[in-house]
Amino acid sequence: MTELFENIQKPETAVLVGVDLGEYDCEASLDELEELAKTAGAEVEARVTQRRETPDSATFIGSGRLKEIKNFCADNDVDLLIFDSELTPSQQRNIEDITDVRVVDRTQLILDIFAARARSGEGKLQVELAQLKYLLPRLGGKGTSMSRLGGGIGTRGPGETKLESDRRHIRRKIQKLQAELEDVRKIRRTQRRRREKNALPVVALVGYTNAGKSTLLNCLTGSDIPANDRLFDTLDTTTRRWRIDAAQEVLLSDTVGFIRKLPTHLVEAFKATLEELTYADVLLHVIDLSNPEWEAQAAVVDRLIDQLGAAHTPCIRVFNKCDAYLGILPHGENIVCISARSGEGAAELTARVR
Repeated sequence: MTELFENIQKPETAVLVGVDLGEYDCEASLDELEELAKTAGAEVEARVTQRRETPDSATFIGSGRLKEIKNFCADNDVDLLIFDSELTPSQQRNIEDITDVRVVDRTQLILDIFAARARSGEGKLQVELAQLKYLLPRLGGKGTSMSRLGGGIGTRGPGETKLESDRRHIRRKIQKLQAELEDVRKIRRTQRRRREKNALPVVALVGYTNAGKSTLLNCLTGSDIPANDRLFDTLDTTTRRWRIDAAQEVLLSDTVGFIRKLPTHLVEAFKATLEELTYADVLLHVIDLSNPEWEAQAAVVDRLIDQLGAAHTPCIRVFNKCDAYLGILPHGENIVCISARSGEGAAELTARVR
């Protein structure tokens, strides 16, 4: 008899580290980081915060707290430290040298999730470009996280295959990807001209990640695109026809969700997709009303809309998951409360868009 054993890979265990600089709610940001870590496949063992005026230039967090983290990691066999901010290459290297634990920052974690989720050719191009731009300044004096091969968190995509390459090769690859994405933008421009010729207005869904944009698109258009309760479920733009009355159809586009401290490299890489917002006739800013942090999340999205040059596009604020909210519902001009899952409020939203 031959015995068969299932080869189950143990999830990586992680400690989350945040420095409270007084700029935002540190605990809420760590809650979000924990969701990101779980999305990437890690098990969170503990969370560590420190109140500081400014981050430590060498190790981001104070030396005393770093020693506590080192001892905790050694006692609990922790695989990974995840920092809630983007670290400089030297900070990452110094922390790894002191703790002897692999270090991933928030940017690297988000890039890893994007690498795992990208499905279309365009999405993969955009993620690879962002990863290479992140990797380039970190090639010199590779720390343990850059020299170790891996199959998860912070190591997906081009990261592990390009470490032996020199900067010139990486720059050539970046230029090639930028040229390919420019070709994508040209195709999009041609598609936009065709839409304008056919007089089809465009309505774009924007919002924080996991606000319910894909569920709303399904609700309004009768589509069945995947809509899961997880961060960054949608990376590729999806467009469907939406009939708003007997005589008029519009194109409804779903876009990638935003998040607090979204890596600059990602915003730049996804411009080919996100520039659709600047050409939309109406924006539907989807807000998860059931989330206690909805006001801060909405402010993040508003800033990114402004950054992308779409601040003057007519915008309807769509408060989703209103059936899970206990309190006075938001009301006013260009505000609609809806439950995308049940369809409550869909008729009012359609009327506003019309």
